[in-house]
Amino acid sequence: MKKEVEDIRIYQVYLDFISYIEMITEKFPRHTKVGIVKVIKDNLYSGMKDILLAYKAFDKKEKLSYLNDLDIVLKMLKVLARISYKKKYINVNNYGAWSRKINNVGTALGGWINSCLRQ
Repeated sequence: MKKEVEDIRIYQVYLDFISYIEMITEKFPRHTKVGIVKVIKDNLYSGMKDILLAYKAFDKKEKLSYLNDLDIVLKMLKVLARISYKKKYINVNNYGAWSRKINNVGTALGGWINSCLRQ
């Protein structure tokens, strides 16, 4: 029996990441809401879409393509975290937490990619 998407570890870890970023971006200055905050959230939800598409994909090559897209999204979110820190929209503790959450998603992503490659 196939697991539901809600049962997959990366889905749960990514949802936690979304919640954290939503909370953090609420504290960003108002003038950033149409700029960097929009880019952060677009990337954030694009990553969740990649997870859902990979979950639904039956073809291993297609699944790996979505997972690679997610890896790119994570790298972009790392860049956005650095920019947010340098612009002083987040403090060092927020930056550290953001980085750890990206790392947690990356670890789960690596496990999913490896399981695809073993099939």
